[in-house]
Amino acid sequence: MPCSPIPRGVYPSVSDIRPGALAERGVRLVLADLDNTLAPYGVEEPSPRVVAWKEALEAEGIQLFLLSNSRRPGRAQRFAEKLGIPFQGHSGKPRRAGYLRAMERMGCAPEETVMVGDQIFTDTLGANNAGVVPLLVEPIRLAGNPGRYLRYAAETPFRLLGKRRPFL
Repeated sequence: MPCSPIPRGVYPSVSDIRPGALAERGVRLVLADLDNTLAPYGVEEPSPRVVAWKEALEAEGIQLFLLSNSRRPGRAQRFAEKLGIPFQGHSGKPRRAGYLRAMERMGCAPEETVMVGDQIFTDTLGANNAGVVPLLVEPIRLAGNPGRYLRYAAETPFRLLGKRRPFL
C-alpha cells in the first residue's frame, strides 16, 4: 500500500510479534527501529527481552537488522554490536532508499521483509513506500520531548486503523 500511513497491526512491544508467525508468512528479514522500539531513548544496552526475541527470530531463520534515523554518533552501531546484528544509521526514513539499501545488504526482497517501529510518519510510511509490511509497536516511553506527545497524538487515527488490519 504505497504512501499509506496505516500499519498492518499494532502490537504492545516487539516481543509480542511472534517469530514463528512471521516465518509462517514467509518473512526472512525484520528491519527494526531503535529508539522507543527496541530500547528507550538513550539506553545503550539491549534488554534481556529484546535479546530473547532476537534469538527466537534467528531460530526461525529470520534476520534482525537495525534501521535507525539516529543522528547521535555511534548510538545505532553500539546498540547493534551489543545485540550482534547488522545496522544502518542515518537511514532517512520515511524515504525508500534506506529500506532498499538495507534489504539489498541482507539479500532480501520487500515481500519477505517487515519493518517494526513505533512511529507512523517515519517507520510505517517509509515501509509502505518501500513495499515492506509495517508492524507498529506502542512506544516504550514518551517522556522527554513535548513534540513527541503531539506527534503521537496526530498518529492516533492511523494507529486505530492499523489495529483493525493485523498482519499476524
